[in-house]
Amino acid sequence: MLGGGLRDFVTAAIALGAIPMIFRRPWIGIVIWSWLAYMNPHKLSYGWAHDFPFAKVTALVTLMAMLAYKGRKRIPWMRESVLVLLLAIWMSVTTAFAFFPDAAFETWDKVWKIMLFTFLTMMLINTRDKVIVLIWTIVVSLGLYGFKGGVFTLLTGGAYAVYGPVETFIGGNNEIGLALIMTVPWIRYIQLTDPRRWVRTGMVVLMLLTTVAILGTQSRGAFVGALVMYMVMFLKNLRQIFFVIFAGVLFYGMVQFMPDTWHERMGTMKDYKADQSAMGRINAWWMAFHLANDHPVLGGGFETFQPQLFRIYAPDPNNVHDVHSIYFEMLGEQGYPGLIMYLLLGLFALLSARRIIRLSKGDPELNWAYHFGSMMQVSLVGYAVTGAFLGLSHFDLYYALIGLLVVVKDLFARGLAKAPPDPEIPHWVARLVLARPGVSPSASPVSPRRLRRVG
Repeated sequence: MLGGGLRDFVTAAIALGAIPMIFRRPWIGIVIWSWLAYMNPHKLSYGWAHDFPFAKVTALVTLMAMLAYKGRKRIPWMRESVLVLLLAIWMSVTTAFAFFPDAAFETWDKVWKIMLFTFLTMMLINTRDKVIVLIWTIVVSLGLYGFKGGVFTLLTGGAYAVYGPVETFIGGNNEIGLALIMTVPWIRYIQLTDPRRWVRTGMVVLMLLTTVAILGTQSRGAFVGALVMYMVMFLKNLRQIFFVIFAGVLFYGMVQFMPDTWHERMGTMKDYKADQSAMGRINAWWMAFHLANDHPVLGGGFETFQPQLFRIYAPDPNNVHDVHSIYFEMLGEQGYPGLIMYLLLGLFALLSARRIIRLSKGDPELNWAYHFGSMMQVSLVGYAVTGAFLGLSHFDLYYALIGLLVVVKDLFARGLAKAPPDPEIPHWVARLVLARPGVSPSASPVSPRRLRRVG
């Protein structure tokens, strides 16, 4: 591992050294911001870089570069992007009427920036090659914690829980478990689409270690989410029967590897009434439900799960517990309108991914899009299931995936899903990361009849 001072230097060298490139190619700002948001490399250092606002500097530079950029920069207005905008507006409204305005404003200040970069992603990550580069960024950034967590779990025999980087969205064991569950399908995506054998082998190893890390979080919600996520992934790979059997046997072996304390903790799901943590969550869910029934339109605003409101709305007023559910979190904080928009966003995203699969199935030149739609569904299902047991309703990775989905839909709508290599991709990136598929520049566009089905 790098020493503390060296970590400061490497993080600064990459984040600040990329500024000249961002001014020339603003989309690189999205890549650097995503790397900072998901990996949080500055939080792994011990010196001055730990609290330096690298993400803020990158965001400001990206915005300035985008304003001066003369290339294509438009928001693809589709049902998902419209819903993200409506949801952002609605969250601003509920913040204005929040029960705890100071705390709500602090959270809103983080959420609107996530929403802003979701739209910047839609505007600047506007080609197939850029989409793949951003997927690599997600895999490398979060895959680091899958690799570290997997090795740590194996070396300690699963005796200690895996946690994410401190002072971040994914610092807790539940949160890093969710992030890794959403990342596994994209590791699989690279393993399916990259032509290089060493990359495919490396992704298989990373997938295995990340799975061990998910189990090593000792999060019951992550365990349930991982089971469902892998079942969906297996269903999408039934033709590769060897992969399904091999992966199933390995997953079973990993579970058996975990210590007795892990099995005892997972076993508490059967008798949840005897588990204080589980009962605390259920108490918070009822609190959110009663609060929303009393304030059905606006809810309580961000950070509404406070002791004062538990005393009014919770069945057990003394059992103050984090809500630990993206759905009840949205219900309690944003009311029924916010929850409905949130559910529709997830549903529309799943349907759009299915349409991408149908449009690209059987076409070798659209192999990248076929697997994109398939793994997008797996990742979203993993988020939907795991999120039922923890409160990360404003996770930046979720909205980034929605942004990428809108981009790919727009590529089909404009007949650019088979576009030639993007000239804005630096040559070294193309060699190291892309391993460009054999796409002919003269490839015929998708027929108008098929394009209308993307909408």
